[in-house]
Parts: sequence; C-alpha cells; structure tokens
Amino acid sequence: MAKRTVGAPISVQEHRETLSATVDVESGMTDFIIKRTLVDADSGETIVVQKIRETAPTGEVAAAINEAVAKSKDGIISVFLSQKLPDIAAPVIIDARIAKRNIDTQISDAELVIGMGPGFEAGKDCHLVIETKRGNSLGRVIRKGRALDDTGLPEPVKGYAESRVLRSPSSGQISWNIDIGDLIIKDQLIGKVQHNEIRGPFTGLVRGLIHPSVHVQKGMKIGDIDPRLTYQWNRISDKALSVGSGALKAILSW
Repeated sequence: MAKRTVGAPISVQEHRETLSATVDVESGMTDFIIKRTLVDADSGETIVVQKIRETAPTGEVAAAINEAVAKSKDGIISVFLSQKLPDIAAPVIIDARIAKRNIDTQISDAELVIGMGPGFEAGKDCHLVIETKRGNSLGRVIRKGRALDDTGLPEPVKGYAESRVLRSPSSGQISWNIDIGDLIIKDQLIGKVQHNEIRGPFTGLVRGLIHPSVHVQKGMKIGDIDPRLTYQWNRISDKALSVGSGALKAILSW
C-alpha cells in the first residue's frame, strides 16, 4: 500500500462498512465483527482498514417490563413477552414482528417509529419503513410510501420455494425428532402433530422449528428447511443483517 505524505491532498473517499455476526447457541452470546474500510475514490487505494470485534448476550427473557428495562440499561438485550406495547417511554420503537400487516402500531407511539416490511406506510403508520423483500431494495430506508407487497410465497433457494416451508398437517400439539442445524433426508420422519406425521420434503438443513410448547393450527408455518447443505445456520443471515443495518441507518439518520 502506497504511503501518503502528511498534508498531501486526498481525493474524495468512500466509506464501506460490513457486519458479520455469529451466535454461540451454548453460551447464548453473539459475536459481532464490524469491518470499516476507507478507500480513495479515484485510485481505489485502501487508506484505512479497521476491525471492531464485540461480544454481546444474544438475549435474556424478562418476567416483567421493569426487569426488561433494567437489563437493557446494563447492556443486556432483553426480551419481554406482551400482548400489547408496554409503556416504557422509548424514544425509538421498531415493529419487527413481520406480520405483513400493521396490527396496532401508531406513528404517535414514539419520537421515531419504524415499521419492518409490508403493511406500513411511512408518514402515516410510522415515520420510516424498512424494505424486507429480497432484491436490490432489501434493507432500504423508505421515507415516503410503503414497502413492496407480500406475495405470500417464500423466495426460491436452489429451485425450492414453497416446499422449503414446513406446515402443520393438523391442529394440535407438535413434537419434533430433530433440532435446528440437523441434516435431514427426503421423506425422513421429522415430527408429528398429534398422530399426523411430518416428513422431510427434500434433503436439506433444518433452519427453523416452532417451539413444541406452541399449540399449532392446520396449515400454520412450523419450520424451514434449507437445501444448501453447507448453510451456516448459527450465523445471522444476509437478509437479517441487511434489514438490521437498514434499521440502524434509519435511527442514525433521523
């Protein structure tokens, strides 16, 4: 890399930033690596490369809202289950339920209200919307208007689309013979709802499963199989990183 003399003129620069994250399922910690690169826009010469490594708890469940707020002030990602938005006077609220519709979020809920994906209109339901559909607009901050409409179909991966999604064959209690991260083969018995069998749609990797404590309804999404056998299931996906980065950009630019 060429050296620069102190005081030498530097042309317009570009600032690039990438984020990767790995979740340790045993320790419950998330390892974040932020790589910041500063380059000369004319020559393409790298001027500075900086890596910041941080480790943080993936999350802790709180029994009460006061406990959740206290944990958050200590730097812990706190999870509180509630049927409605608790009164915590937060300056920023993000509706990331990805319900494909606006359930109860209002633009008056906080100083900055952000809606994730379809169902929200920037300037009406919330201040800003984050695009969640794969494509060139993924993670973009929308300041006026809506995100792209929900097609109701999962995006294809290696030619598999709807078959990637496991759906409940009936209503009732579910039990699994597999765990997230397991490799399965086509037609393998992987679980049951009551006495109705759930079999693998194709050979792939288990990326998501609904918790056995949930009473499922017939046709309900209960799992996700990925045909990419080398998929790193314990890393935050590229889509999640893009959407999360969009939310961070929205907050910092507000």
